[in-house]
Amino acid sequence: MLPERGRDGRVTGLSRMLGTRTAWTPVGDGEFFCPGCGGDRNYQRLTGRRRFTLLGLPVLPRGASGPVVECAACRRHYGTEVLDHPTTTRFSAMLRDAVHTVALAVLAAGGAGSRSALETAAQAVRAAGFDDCTEERLAALVEALEADTGRITGEPCGPGLAIELHEALDPLAPHLAPAGRESILLQGARIALADGPYTTAEREALATVGAALTITADEVNRLLVAARTPS
Repeated sequence: MLPERGRDGRVTGLSRMLGTRTAWTPVGDGEFFCPGCGGDRNYQRLTGRRRFTLLGLPVLPRGASGPVVECAACRRHYGTEVLDHPTTTRFSAMLRDAVHTVALAVLAAGGAGSRSALETAAQAVRAAGFDDCTEERLAALVEALEADTGRITGEPCGPGLAIELHEALDPLAPHLAPAGRESILLQGARIALADGPYTTAEREALATVGAALTITADEVNRLLVAARTPS
């Protein structure tokens, strides 16, 4: 409540006597990315009851307040939608899994038999956070994927792979800047180009990647052309 002021701008006696106060009750806790601190912090989820106060003492209920999220470090309050943003640790894991899934999808579309494609894919996956990724492990995963789905290397991106791509990329896309989404697609494109021009199956796999990352079809085509151009 804003203080009541007289014509001279001074706070009046009435506003000093009356006010509101919120009593907060913890209803949960956890870890979140605090926008105020700019990093992962512990939080408490709070609900509140507001009361009118007279001379600083609560007298009449004024209704519910919140829920809110209180940062344990800076003590600021935020709306509960702040919990939709992944923590730094979770975001890193999501990004790592996304690059790994894209690499497998592109290799399954035709590059699993190429040493250069496997090397390019392994480098991308290691850079994303899987430090122990090797060409042999990727080749074995693609072979297991093909055996499980019954598909043949070089076929267009089937329903199983499309579902895996969307499961890995859909939750990540809203938290990536456009340049970040493009970077993931371009990594897949470089894997596809490591052993020669795009095949039809590779193009379809990359189109699925682009759709999951909310990149338009025109932009996907532009990026696939750009990836072919030596830097």
